[in-house]
Amino acid sequence: MIQLPARAIITEVGPRDGLQSLGRWVPTEEKLWLIQRLAAAGITEIEAVSFAHPRFIPDLRDAEEVLERLPPLPGVNLRGLVPNARGAERAATTRVDEMVGLITASVAYSALNQNTTIEGALEQAILALRIAERAGKRFSLGLGMAFWCPLDGLIPEERVMAIVARLYDAGLRDLMLAGSLGFEDPPTVRARFARILDRHKGMTLCYHVHDQAGIAAANVLAALDAGVTRFEVSICGLGGGVATPEAIGNMPTEDLTQMLELCGVETGLESGAVITAAREIAARLALALPSRAGQHGNRAEALAKGQAKLAAKQGKSA
Repeated sequence: MIQLPARAIITEVGPRDGLQSLGRWVPTEEKLWLIQRLAAAGITEIEAVSFAHPRFIPDLRDAEEVLERLPPLPGVNLRGLVPNARGAERAATTRVDEMVGLITASVAYSALNQNTTIEGALEQAILALRIAERAGKRFSLGLGMAFWCPLDGLIPEERVMAIVARLYDAGLRDLMLAGSLGFEDPPTVRARFARILDRHKGMTLCYHVHDQAGIAAANVLAALDAGVTRFEVSICGLGGGVATPEAIGNMPTEDLTQMLELCGVETGLESGAVITAAREIAARLALALPSRAGQHGNRAEALAKGQAKLAAKQGKSA
């Protein structure tokens, strides 16, 4: 029997992970509208910007301007990606509440995506953690390719455990494991999260969910069963990977919201509000809407359509 928590937290990464993979410039005004629309849907954890070097992520080069112009969003935790110490230094002078570091557990992907080794990325991540501490900001870290990589294949569990131990000893307590593509499998997801939680009981874990293989929902259930209660997803399924542009993208926020709602897991979100936001965002930003919830709605919408058809049929026969 799968053990489900009473509550889970959904973090929206569309404005950062989604837009950086879109392959086109989204004007600052539209980024501001997107973040505010997500907040209006009730989402309180939003990864809004990236402090990566503009040479590598040119479509997110306006991070400081976005944060300067963004109106106050009471109750929203604004996050910014800091892929290295220099990014953390930039973030420290802004209004972001939380810095999000990033390394990967793949040797080949570290070289391709971050032009470094795993050891070099770890050193940068720990420096970024220290900068966040001095700035009085929260710090979490994403460990990408934590299960499987299209360059290295299956990532050895012991490598992941060694990286996590190094980060834990450095003082990190908020860690996200990312599939980065979505080819991880439920047994591996559950086992990996469970082992980390068993070994590092003071650590809070998050799962960054992609859906390349179409089994994101099964992987989420496996993570929930292991004790994970935080998930990173993206509105309209936006996302992919700078070094893997063929990736389908993140699990859609609207699909996860509906899934957890149907499972009785409280998120503080209402599926109808998130679905409406996804449809509006897709229309305004000219995005595809691949999500099941975006295309077909939730139970309330399906019931309303069904009752309307029934009423119409009864009206004709009267």
